Amino acid sequence: MTDLSSLRGDFPILAREINGKPLVYLDSAATTQKPQSVLDAMDRYYTQSNANVHRGAHTLAAEATDLYETARGKVARLIGASPSQLVFTRGTTTSLNHVAYGWGLNHLSEGDKIVITIMEHHANIVPWQLIAKHTGAELVYLELNDDFTVDTSTLDQVFDDRVKVVSFSGMSNVTGAIGPITQLRDAARAVGALTVLDAAQLVPHTPVDVDDLDVDFLAFSSHKMLGPTGIGGLWGKRERLEEMEPTEGGGEMINVVERHTSTWAPVPHKFEAGTPPIAEAVGFGAAVDYLSKVGLEAIESHERAITGYALERLSEVPDLTVYGPMDVTKRGGAVSFALGDIHPHDLATILDQDGIAIRAGHHCARPLMKYLEVPATARASFYLYNTDDEVDKLIESLHKARDVFGLN
Repeated sequence: MTDLSSLRGDFPILAREINGKPLVYLDSAATTQKPQSVLDAMDRYYTQSNANVHRGAHTLAAEATDLYETARGKVARLIGASPSQLVFTRGTTTSLNHVAYGWGLNHLSEGDKIVITIMEHHANIVPWQLIAKHTGAELVYLELNDDFTVDTSTLDQVFDDRVKVVSFSGMSNVTGAIGPITQLRDAARAVGALTVLDAAQLVPHTPVDVDDLDVDFLAFSSHKMLGPTGIGGLWGKRERLEEMEPTEGGGEMINVVERHTSTWAPVPHKFEAGTPPIAEAVGFGAAVDYLSKVGLEAIESHERAITGYALERLSEVPDLTVYGPMDVTKRGGAVSFALGDIHPHDLATILDQDGIAIRAGHHCARPLMKYLEVPATARASFYLYNTDDEVDKLIESLHKARDVFGLN
């Protein structure tokens, strides 16, 4: 295990107390905490270089533009990409909607098939539902194996020349299961289909290189990887980005505007209408600096070890069911579970009294909840700043919850 406990001091919020107890933050799959360096970078932008980008000749405008585009370069390098192929968006949801509406709406028609998996986040379900409704395309789901990984045994039956889009998660935000990226990519390529990877839970936790993945689009969010909310990335192969239509119109995304027609700015600006989230981009770049300094390999090693420890300790709690792979090589650090007949919201409330922050609910994955035959789950999710000691506190509090609800 790579010991990253020395980094905890970089995160001001981790010094907080909740209900008189030290904060144990186990909700990083929802959003991560921010190191001081990210907060400082955004503060410097606002106090020293605040101006709009790409549209001014004065010093502050030039500084702001340089900061914005430098951040794009940092984020692109993290995933092995060219900055000219990285679009800044509001996050993974917006990125996936860009692809659905910018590409899907213009390239799909009645009888085509869109393939997704049952473990998808709503952000990778609802846009395709809407596009299917608009175009007449059929939405097809891949199911799960007993270990909560995606069942690929039916690919030969599902994939035919009607399949035009395959959109799937690289790592489930509910079960933690790693998606079968290579198998789905190869199956899609065999029938000439587009591949879209929801990497919101993948990019923050493991080294990613878009050349190695070789998908057509990749979407991810800043706030899942130590950066601010309100910004994320959409990477695409150049030819795919060129054939996409913009989904928003306005300033900065245009080349020429006539009374009745317009032409578009080059990619990536073609998809960045209006004033962009400049301070957020600066913070995003600072988050990438921090992650790069720590190293994604070290983060992956740390998370795998702490997740393995958590699964081992959770197995000691009577009446507790884990919804996700028990093999740490098949999963990430989002661990969903149920404790007897205690509703997850009640369980989260009890844990909060001990200063422990977990998630409870459907995790924006209602079809998966229905598939699992549960109304909701509790979820503890780990990141680089979590420790084994915090896992022990979680287990202690779960035993207390069993007492409170009379499970002993």
